[in-house]
Amino acid sequence: MTIGFNSDLYILPFDHRGSFQTKMFGWTGTLTPEQTAQIAAAKQLIYEGLKAVVSSGVPQEKAGILVDEQFGAAILHDAAKEGFMTACPAEKSAQDEFDFDYGKDFAEHIEKFNPTFCKVLVRYNPEGDRALNQRQTPRLKLLSDFLHDNSRSLLMFELLVPAEKEQLERLKGDKNAYDLEIRPRLMVQAVQELQDGGVEADVWKIEGLDRTED
Repeated sequence: MTIGFNSDLYILPFDHRGSFQTKMFGWTGTLTPEQTAQIAAAKQLIYEGLKAVVSSGVPQEKAGILVDEQFGAAILHDAAKEGFMTACPAEKSAQDEFDFDYGKDFAEHIEKFNPTFCKVLVRYNPEGDRALNQRQTPRLKLLSDFLHDNSRSLLMFELLVPAEKEQLERLKGDKNAYDLEIRPRLMVQAVQELQDGGVEADVWKIEGLDRTED
């Protein structure tokens, strides 16, 4: 499947894992097979919703899913067979620092599903923890290099730039002021630093901005 950079992407995200388990079902710790099956069934219902809206007129060639391997393996296989775009996360769930969900075996898991997009969720504030940023970047470059050299999957990079405590203190705790006045500049800086570190995304999935010029 060829995706142009001007294509509309109608992607339904339900790749939540830790939060899905704890906030929706209230389960902590290691899941039983029955609990895992119940979460998978809930995600199957979400997937059926996507198929329903496509049947109602949403262009299938622009529609896709973002779902995890842990609870959505069957969905990923079926969606690919049905001709939907697919996206699968590579990051560990519910961590502030990016690392691979399957460690050194990450490539094997990507090749197993061959999704349209391999997605990473990354928290990166250029004025934040520099050591954390420096630890994350080589891992992200490893993934970027693998996808561009060995895989048909594209890299979808979901960039979050959360406010640091000191940044909010300068704004007297005004989160809206951070989003309007500071975050746009930091997002550009984050992209530049990541690209300088050898990370090249095919799609940047960024947080919303209030001003068109930003």
